[in-house]
Amino acid sequence: MPTMPHDFNDPAWSAWPAPAKLNLFLRIVGRRADGYHLLQTVFRLLDWGDTIRLRPRSDGRIVRHGGSVAGVAEADDLTVRAALALQTASNCGQGVDIVIEKRIPAGGGFGGGSSDAATVLVALDVLWGTDLGVETLAELGLRLGADVPVFVRGDNAWAEGVGEDLRPVALAPAWYVLADPGVHAPTAALFRSPELTRDAAPATMSDFVSGRPLGNAFELVLRQREAAVEAAFAALARIGSPRLTGSGSGCFVEFATRESAEAALAELPPGLRAWTAAGAQRSPLRIALEARRRG
Repeated sequence: MPTMPHDFNDPAWSAWPAPAKLNLFLRIVGRRADGYHLLQTVFRLLDWGDTIRLRPRSDGRIVRHGGSVAGVAEADDLTVRAALALQTASNCGQGVDIVIEKRIPAGGGFGGGSSDAATVLVALDVLWGTDLGVETLAELGLRLGADVPVFVRGDNAWAEGVGEDLRPVALAPAWYVLADPGVHAPTAALFRSPELTRDAAPATMSDFVSGRPLGNAFELVLRQREAAVEAAFAALARIGSPRLTGSGSGCFVEFATRESAEAALAELPPGLRAWTAAGAQRSPLRIALEARRRG
C-alpha cells in the first residue's frame, strides 16, 4: 500500500523548524520611486514557531497537504510558491509533499508565512541537492516577500530598505510574553492609511543599543482601528511596556529571564491568547541545517 501523506514514520519525511520573529521596532523613513516604503527595523528570531514536514517526490509535483491560511488557495500558498521558485531556478525535476504544523498565528506580524517559505527554500536546497546557497536562496525569497530573506539567512538583524538590506546584530538573551489579539491585519491597507507616519527620522544603531524607544509605525493605527489590539495593549501594560510586531496585530513584552516572563504571563487575564517564547541567538533552522549536514 502507498504511504499516506501523514505517516511520518516513513523515513522519507523530514521535519524542519520555521521560527517566528519579532520586530523590536519598525520605522518608515521614506518611499522609493516605485512606491515601496523604506523601513528600519531589528528582526529578533524566536526559538518557537511552525514545523515544516517535507517528503521529496520523483514526479515533479508540489503538493501541500492539509489546510492553508483561510482564503489562500494552495497555488498561492507561500510554501508552494517557494518550492516552485526553487524548482524553476535550479531546473530541478523533483517534487515534494509539504505538511505544515501551524503555531504562528496568521496576520499577527510574527512572520509565519515568510518563515515557512524560507524553511522550504533552505530545506529543499538540501533535500533536492540543488545547492544554490544562501545568497541565491535569499534572492529567491525576496521575490516571495520582504521578510523571507532574514529567515533564509538565519541571523538576528538590523534591516533597512524594504527589509532586504540586512546586517547581523548581537542581541542579549531575552524572553517574551507574546499576545495574539486575533485580528488579521491587512498589511496593504495599513500602508495606505492616512494616519501612518511615513517620514520618521532615521534611527541609528546607537539609538537602538541605548534603549531609546523607537516605536512601531503601525501601532497607533492599529490601536485606533481595532478594539482587540487596544485591549491587548491595556492588558500587557499591567506587566511591562508592550510593543507591536511588524505590521500585524501581535504584541509583546520583553523580559530578561524565563522565570520573569512566565510569572508575568500568569498575571494576564484568561481571555487573552498569550504565551512565552525565548529569543534565539541563532536560528533554529540554521541549527537544524547544520545537524543535517553533520549526519
